[in-house]
Amino acid sequence: MSDEVLERIIRTYMETPQPVYGFAFQGGEPTLMGYNFYEKAINFQKKYGRPGSQVANGFQTNGVAITEELAKLFHQYRFLLGVSLDGPPELHNRYRKTRTGKSTHQMVMKGIDLLKKYNVEFNTLTLVTTANVKRAKQVYRYLKNEGFFYHQYIPCVEWNTQHQLEPYAITGEEWGQFMCNIFDEWVKQDIHKVSIRHFDTIIEYLLYGRYNVCQMGKACNTYFVVEANGDIYPCDFFVQSELQLGNIMDTTWEKLLNSEKFNEFSRKKMEYSQACKECDYLLMCNGDCLKFRSFSNWSTPPILSSLCAGWKQFYKHSLSTLNTIVQATILGR
Repeated sequence: MSDEVLERIIRTYMETPQPVYGFAFQGGEPTLMGYNFYEKAINFQKKYGRPGSQVANGFQTNGVAITEELAKLFHQYRFLLGVSLDGPPELHNRYRKTRTGKSTHQMVMKGIDLLKKYNVEFNTLTLVTTANVKRAKQVYRYLKNEGFFYHQYIPCVEWNTQHQLEPYAITGEEWGQFMCNIFDEWVKQDIHKVSIRHFDTIIEYLLYGRYNVCQMGKACNTYFVVEANGDIYPCDFFVQSELQLGNIMDTTWEKLLNSEKFNEFSRKKMEYSQACKECDYLLMCNGDCLKFRSFSNWSTPPILSSLCAGWKQFYKHSLSTLNTIVQATILGR
């Protein structure tokens, strides 16, 4: 991304009225842009932010290229990082290798040590693949024993051109059992110690009736993706030519928000299958992420999420207990 595009993104965004200006740096691997790029981004935020403006910077990394310089910057400006860690070495290294086939777990842990050294806030992001889907309790205990108390678990669901799951991808049933096993470990003694993003999201919905992640919500309209050349898309799972909304160098955020293409994509979330409409857990997922409902083709007719059976299994297993936790929270206020 050129300085010109970066500045245009930040200047025009920070001219819009927002309670908090949120930037999420992703890739590929965003550390490859280097320290100077992020220093420029921060300086643009300072330059164009009105007095009293709040900025939240997020950063998603595989952790292998974090430097002392970057860690200091992340601490100084309170970046929140997501670091990909798929469990202990034998599980993480199954799929996370360098181009030459070298295992990366040790590299990731060195990066995490730098984040700890400079008191940078981070979550672990665990991609659930065929390497670790049968080892939920082992993964959870490993992360906890390493002192990582903020977890996100992400199902790996990818299809080939024949709409068949890739060898590393998981089924809905596998996902459901994995989440049930994670829940059983967490609920034993960690509900006030370990934050698991999806559990937190459910509790927030049960308490306040609001969704804080787009996967559970009723519309796909919570952010924009801006590519290196300034092209804009409605979702990082759907960076597809037919969904390009424009380019930040020659349009405005207001036009993008009001574009029919963006709003058509947003409405797709609520085009439920008949089975969804009859489901007891519809309000827990609103049909699930479009990625899992469409074989990565957003224009297909409404179909069940490939994770549907797993979500049903998980909610049947956990929802009563989560409601009990919510009631205890209300009574304890």
